[in-house]
Amino acid sequence: MLEEGCRFFAVSSIEEAIDLREVCLEYGADAEILILGYTLPSQAALLAKYNIITSLVDPSFAEELAREAARISVRVKCHIKLDTGMNRIGFPAKCPSDIAESVEDITNIFRHSSLNICGMFTHFAKADDALDDPATRKFTDKQTENFKALDEALLSRGIDVGFRHVCNSAAAMGFPEYHFDACRLGITLYGTHSSRVVDKYALMPVMRLCTVVSHVHTLRVGESVSYGGIYTADRPTKIATIPIGYADGFIRAYSGAQVSVMTSDGTVKAKILGRICMDQCMIDITDTEVSVGDKVVIFGNSPSELTELAKMANTIEYESLCLITSRVPRIVVE
Repeated sequence: MLEEGCRFFAVSSIEEAIDLREVCLEYGADAEILILGYTLPSQAALLAKYNIITSLVDPSFAEELAREAARISVRVKCHIKLDTGMNRIGFPAKCPSDIAESVEDITNIFRHSSLNICGMFTHFAKADDALDDPATRKFTDKQTENFKALDEALLSRGIDVGFRHVCNSAAAMGFPEYHFDACRLGITLYGTHSSRVVDKYALMPVMRLCTVVSHVHTLRVGESVSYGGIYTADRPTKIATIPIGYADGFIRAYSGAQVSVMTSDGTVKAKILGRICMDQCMIDITDTEVSVGDKVVIFGNSPSELTELAKMANTIEYESLCLITSRVPRIVVE
């Protein structure tokens, strides 16, 4: 278990982990930071320096990391990753023979004094599917049973992994009985969901993607707009250019989407005309009083806006959020 007042964060890479550690140090905050995926064993020194937990993704990786940590005389914090059915990374734990083999491997790894094994986790493959589907629940239940079976086998040998966590956002909402010591909330922190079938709590978005109108002009009849000229005006069409495009994460698959323009007279819905460019796109503002400088909200006024964008790209809201690049400034509004 974590000490009272300590925070637990899960990140994807050592670069993210170091950035987060530096923020915690700046604010005097204590935190346990876990890298969920693969980290090069050669980075053992950085893991120890910044007090970062790495995932042990398989026996050979664990042995290599232990050797490197011992060579440079450091002790690295680790959580054991179990593959209970996701078939991505982790010590196999999908059937009794897997579990028996992994118990032996983990027992051997615990003998390495250069590794401080302080947790164990797995990841659910179907927790964000329909919660009322018996097959979905059965798969998640089976993954948890595998996790528990391996944990109990270790405990029978006197090995306590300490900190246990299995739930992502969807499982945290749909499977409260599996919360264990922590839940790894991701998409839920944005006030949206990883799947449209598990929006159990009517979440409200906490992120808005905004830009401004940078240019206004009128298309003549017969003129086209943007790359490839896929839209041609059949009437005089007033258009506005907004400085956002696929280099910002506003991808071409969103071409044809609607955005909201905030004018002095209220909110105007405007459709994107033609293809989205790398840094800009154009919207139809015919018969409106939209002008340069007006604020444009891409999504975030309501839960449905991000959902509709994701549907246009045949993806999920999570991917749409993750696509927003570092070029886009983040402004925290309290």
